[in-house]
Amino acid sequence: PGRARSPAEFSQEAWGERAAKKVQHRSSRAMPPRRPNTGGGGGTSSAAPPPPPRKVPLRSLLRAASVACGVQFGWALQLSLLTPYVQELGIPHAFASLVWLCGPLSGLLVQPLVGHLSDRIAPANSPLGRRRPFIAAGAASIAFSVLTVGFSADLGRLFGDNIVPGSTRFGAIIVYLIGFWLLDVGNNATQGPCRAFLADLTENDPRRTRIANAYFSLFMALGNILGYATGAYNGWYKIFPFTITESCSVSCANLKSAFLLDIIILAITTYVSVVTVQDNPTFGSDEAAPPSSHEEEAFLFELFGSFKYFTMPVWMVLIVTSLTWIGWFPFILFDTDWMGREIYRGSPEIVADTQKYHDGVRMGSFGLMLNSVVLGITSIGMEKLCRKWGAGLVWGVSNIIMALCFVAMLIITYVAQNLDYGPSGAPPTGIVAASLIVFTILGAPLSVSNRTIFFLAPIWFSFPHIHVIRVILMILSFLPLQVTYSIPYAMAASRVENLGLGQGLAMGILNLSIVIPQIIVSLGSGPWDQLFGGGNAPSFWVAAAASFVGGLVAILGLPRARLGPKKKTTQR
Repeated sequence: PGRARSPAEFSQEAWGERAAKKVQHRSSRAMPPRRPNTGGGGGTSSAAPPPPPRKVPLRSLLRAASVACGVQFGWALQLSLLTPYVQELGIPHAFASLVWLCGPLSGLLVQPLVGHLSDRIAPANSPLGRRRPFIAAGAASIAFSVLTVGFSADLGRLFGDNIVPGSTRFGAIIVYLIGFWLLDVGNNATQGPCRAFLADLTENDPRRTRIANAYFSLFMALGNILGYATGAYNGWYKIFPFTITESCSVSCANLKSAFLLDIIILAITTYVSVVTVQDNPTFGSDEAAPPSSHEEEAFLFELFGSFKYFTMPVWMVLIVTSLTWIGWFPFILFDTDWMGREIYRGSPEIVADTQKYHDGVRMGSFGLMLNSVVLGITSIGMEKLCRKWGAGLVWGVSNIIMALCFVAMLIITYVAQNLDYGPSGAPPTGIVAASLIVFTILGAPLSVSNRTIFFLAPIWFSFPHIHVIRVILMILSFLPLQVTYSIPYAMAASRVENLGLGQGLAMGILNLSIVIPQIIVSLGSGPWDQLFGGGNAPSFWVAAAASFVGGLVAILGLPRARLGPKKKTTQR
């Protein structure tokens, strides 16, 4: 009592419990069921026991997870295109990061609220069940939001905006901000019920839960690839010619067309998930027990009140998570903007340089698409890697790789600034290729984060070749991204579970260590960049330093807990 169990002890105990359940299951199958004594004359027999409830088919789990593709498609467009677009409307680079404040704030408030409400709604009170009303409402909010963002320039003109290129469009900016913030709210309000819906359908079956999460991750990867590929294509205005107006140029029309495609994909996937899949009848019925307080999403007063119970391992996980996201968020904010400014030497504020800037943004979207491909590939082998080396070591190494990728981006920036691009003004192939490599590599650390979190849950240069170097570095960067999406959640779940605080509280605590760094970066990155000349390099220096320190803390401060039970040893 009073001592937190080590991961090895927790793993051994979990393995012992599973073994005992297997023995009990075999025994129950070997012995025939007894007939109850009816107290009568012996000739009567009791009614047969009801058959066990039928499990939801795997194809239904696949359809239920498909909505992740539509949601992630729009999220990919948002990450790759909206920071450049808001600068085109007239918001200076120093304040562009402030627009992204809604993401962490809505994640901090909306997700727990939606999770709490969806746990309280029973099928008897809604024809769509507990989760599907929130999924449908969130998808409708996303569709309305992307329409608002895509047509913000046209709506701004109705409010009297000056549509001369290079002017600040205040009406369009107001419409854009409303749509952007509603989009973040819709994204956060949809993804939580989607995962909870899958959990309801699997009935806490570990194998089926893993399959459902794999389906969900598959559709997320597909949505990312399609979304980034859509952002990289510059001919959508030809397919949707009505999107070009006096207030909306070719780049704006491409953005508008991409969001129209997003609405189509989102509508199809939402229909497949909400209409063709029925809720599990055992959930929300009168016989079903309501969710316990430990399984629900935790609210702020519960989160801060639990700090006093934290042990040093819990604090180490939270510290590494915060440092990791201080490293990631500048890249998420300014990845395509960096490609357009520093590599292609374009600018959304200068009319003569806008075409070069948009060419760079599209190339950055292509790099993010490669990043998503690597993310999906590396996630396949992440479990074996964590079992062999331990989650703490894998997390630390991925953070150091991430820091090296950010340093490589700074080196590429320096080389590009001192390189003669020639009369065409186009960047050399080596510079572009090196940048793409960096983008691609960053997908692997994110894969480590995504996979390791779930695996730990059961336990707690030469100038002509500069382009090639950048492409390699971008590929390597996908490893840190995959790590970020997995390992922190698993380690937080195991450490907090040992304290008896519950998994819902564990996820809420980890969410704090993610959104608070994002708020800090959103508030400070723009002014910090402006302080050193207005480029993206100062934020990337901070990102590299935070990632490197986080990697060292993970390697030295986190136990190298291996995932899964230890091998059995025979005793003589």
